Order: sequence, then structure tokens, then C-alpha cells
Amino acid sequence: MTSTLRGSCQCGAVRFTVSQPLTEASVCHCVQCRKQSGHCFASANAPKSAVVVEGAEALTWYTSSEKVRRGFCARCGSWLFWEPLRQDWTSVALGAIDGPTGVSLERHIFVSEKGDYYRIADGLPQHER
Repeated sequence: MTSTLRGSCQCGAVRFTVSQPLTEASVCHCVQCRKQSGHCFASANAPKSAVVVEGAEALTWYTSSEKVRRGFCARCGSWLFWEPLRQDWTSVALGAIDGPTGVSLERHIFVSEKGDYYRIADGLPQHER
């Protein structure tokens, strides 16, 4: 990634920019991601300081565990971010980025919790957690 990425929710109430390269692109198959997204969830990480949100009044954070919170648009429900509470990075929904992301998936995580209705067959590393 050589330039700033831009993204938004489906309705456009929440918009964001990411000014540093995204890292650790992964697909999460945990129960929480499956429940919230309806399937699995692809995201990549950036330092919190590199993610700037416009329309923050429409961004709602749900604390899904003692370690993680998840950010989504309160108007349209689009899931945009998740972040660990005690770290200095945000994971950005790859599907919410407008245009090319400039990243490639690196791995699958929490495959021990994946749904039984699909197979992971892309050859990427698979981690139980």
C-alpha cells in the first residue's frame, strides 16, 4: 500500500482513512465473528493512530469480551473494526475499504470454531486460535 486507504459503512454515515500500511491480513472463523458477520470475517491491522474516523457519532462500539471491542455503524449495521482493548492497533474490515486494499490474506485464525458448512481450501496457513 503506497497511499491512504479510504473506506465506509454501507450507508456512508461512518467514513474512515488508514494512513499506514495494513498488516497481518487474516480471515477469522471464531464464533463471535461468525455471529456478528453471518460467516467469517476478513480484516487487517493498522496502528490506532493511523485510523481516522469521520462520522464517529454513528460509530458504535460493542465490547464482545474482556479483551476485544467491535466497531460498527449504528445506522446500517456495517461492521467496520475490531480492536483489542489493551493494544495499540485496530483491525479494519477489508470489505469496507473502497477500491483495492493493496493487501493479500496471510492466514486463517480460529479455525477450530469455523462453521461446518464450508471448507477452507485456499492453501493459506490455518491456526486453531
